[in-house]
Order: sequence, then C-alpha cells, then structure tokens
Amino acid sequence: MAEPEKRIIEKAVLVGLSSDVFTAEENATEASLEELAALLETAGGECTAKVLQNRHTPDPHSFIGEGKVEEVRQLLETTEANMAIFDNDLSPSQNRALEKLLNVPVLDRSALILDIFAQRAKTREGRLQVELAQYKYLLPRLTGMWTHLERQEGAMGTRGPGETQLETDRRLIRKRITRLEEELADVRRIRATQRDRRIKNSIPVVAIVGYTNAGKSTLLNLLTGAGIPANNRLFDTLDTTTRQLNVSDTLTVLLSDTVGFISKLPHHLVEAFQATLEELRFADVLLHVIDASDPERDAHIRVVEKLISQLAGDAVPVISCYNKCDLIEPEFLPRGENVVYISAKQNRGIENLLSLIEKTVNRGLKHAVFLLPYSMGGQVQHFHETAQVLSCEYEDAGIRMEAICDEETYGRLRAYVTEERA
Repeated sequence: MAEPEKRIIEKAVLVGLSSDVFTAEENATEASLEELAALLETAGGECTAKVLQNRHTPDPHSFIGEGKVEEVRQLLETTEANMAIFDNDLSPSQNRALEKLLNVPVLDRSALILDIFAQRAKTREGRLQVELAQYKYLLPRLTGMWTHLERQEGAMGTRGPGETQLETDRRLIRKRITRLEEELADVRRIRATQRDRRIKNSIPVVAIVGYTNAGKSTLLNLLTGAGIPANNRLFDTLDTTTRQLNVSDTLTVLLSDTVGFISKLPHHLVEAFQATLEELRFADVLLHVIDASDPERDAHIRVVEKLISQLAGDAVPVISCYNKCDLIEPEFLPRGENVVYISAKQNRGIENLLSLIEKTVNRGLKHAVFLLPYSMGGQVQHFHETAQVLSCEYEDAGIRMEAICDEETYGRLRAYVTEERA
C-alpha cells in the first residue's frame, strides 16, 4: 500500500517595517510579528526568522531598502525558507520588485489572512465572500503575476499574446467579481427577510464580536451547546453560527457568532463580508468578548471598537465581556458599566453575564400586566407583533396580558395597566 503523500510545509521569513509616516496600526512591531507568526502557523506554515526594519519612510522600490533586502535574502538561504511574508501591506509594484530581488514568492499580511479564510470557509456564503475578496486583491496584481504564470504553464510567448492574455484574465476576473457581488446581494436580501421575521416575532439578537482567539466559540458552545470546534488557533471559526439562548424565564434571544477581528484586517475582506457583518448593525446587543489575559489586550480592544463603530455605529449597546479571567489577577481587570468577567472554559461568571444581557436587552422596555376591554381586541395582535407576550388570558373582566413592551406602547395603554413587574 502506498504511503500517504506528505504535505509540504511552507517555511517563511517574516519581515516588518516601522516608519514615521505610518499610523500606529500600519506599523510593524515585535507583537504584530508574533501575531503574523501565529497566522502563518494557522495557515500551515512555519516561521524560520523575523526581521523588523525601522525607516523614516518606506523605500518606494523595495519597501525596506536594498541593504535590508540583502539581509532577508541571506536569512532565506541559511534557514532554508522558501517564502517571505511582510507584516505590512505591499503595493503591487513593491511585491513584484521584492520577488525579483529575493527570488522567492512574497506575500503580505492581507494575502496570508485571505489564504486562511479560504481554508476556513465551509458554507457557500463564506466561500463566496472569500472568493470575492481574493479576486479584488488579485486584480491590481495581475501584471506581475502574468510572467510567473507563463513560466509555470510553459506558455512563454511574445509580448503581444502575453498582453492579450492579461487583458483576457482581467476581463474574466471583473466578470466573476460582478457575478459574486450579485450572488452576495441575494444573500443580503435573504438575511433582510430573516431579520424582518425575527423583528415580527420579537426575538432579540445578541451578536458576539471580538478579536480572533478571544474565546467566542467556547462561550457560544457553553451557552447553547452549539458544538463548534474551539481550538487555540486564529480564525478557527469563520462561518457565522446562530443559536437560540434562554437567558431567563422571560427572555429568549438569538445568539450569533461572528468572524474574529484582527488588526490590519484586509479592507477587501471587510467589504466582501458586509452580508455577514451588517448583522451587527441590526443586533439588539453586541457582546464584545475580550481575552483578559492577552498582553496586547488594550490594543486589540481598540481594533474591535474601531470596527464596531465602522460597522454598527454607536446606536447598538455593547457589553464588554472579559473572558479567561481565571488567568489574571482581579486587580488587573477594569471596572465600569456594562462590564462582566467570565471564564468560558471554567464556566465562571455566566450567571452575571446572563443577568447583564437581560438588563441590557430590556433597557427602555416595560414589564407590565394589562387588562384590555374586549372592545380593544385588535390590540392583542399589535402586542404579539411588537412586544414579548408572556401570557394572554380571556377573562370575564377583559383580556389579561402580561408583556414586555416598549415605552411607546406602554404609554399609550398605561390606563389599562393593572400591575407593573420588575
């Protein structure tokens, strides 16, 4: 019997640039290179060396300067690495120049993240979103890739046919992008219909957000028994999972997991995942899961908060849920409103979390018992459509309804309230 074919592990030298002209997020640091190494491991590769360069401005041609390029080239040779991965985004021309100078494939952080997403996407929607992001990333880089493809396919020819083929490739990719955008527009329409149904049925939505590997899947599994693989890997969960959660005797919500955020998340990916990420805007509460023990915790919180602001605005209330609190001393945990501390792995603090979810979902809502005369029977349907009806009984004195409703409904029917509940 033939032995199974061994998978070739890509070995890479990781390179980052810190420059005075970059923003704090654009700059590479020791911490971001460590994260890049974790991303590489997630993709199935292995880091052989790291290089961090400091320059006032990036070199327009080679990005890190000729001297540093030579240092990287020697590291590639001595560590037997077959690839260089940059922590910063590279322009198509810089990517081409570096591949010529180093004589190995060169990826930037965005390309690596896209590769991981391509491996992780399991549902049709997830694959469509990743494919769209990949094509948008690929399109401006086609010129440099064409000579590589010629060499790979053995189709070396004159300049003319090559240019013709390049234009053909561009046209095909633009056509495919249009098709993918149309298919994802259909997905968004379906999601909108599902949202309308949820609103009609008065089911609140709690969306879990957070930096990748903060423990979102572990928490979702604990609360709902979703059975999602929860491994210590970046972007282990990509496709959205939604489960029903009984928060209390009077509140049931839909708990929705989302893709993990990360610094320098490729903008093409954010655009492509709009169909999924726009759910944040329509959630009743965002549950921001934070790894309390993460040395880069504050920086990661800022990344997620920036993306929440971009995707959901400031209208949706946010609960800051500090996970893995068993790994840190209590004095290092921040205090404040809408803050809760848990350990999803150790099943600690969950009652406090559920209590805060209920309080936040019901903020601005009134829990009361109404006694409506039969002449107002039409209001029963209105209650079922706009409020959470806990009981409805037809008595001699009228229709007795216990409901959790908004302030507008409560104010309009206040004269019929017989009892207010906490």
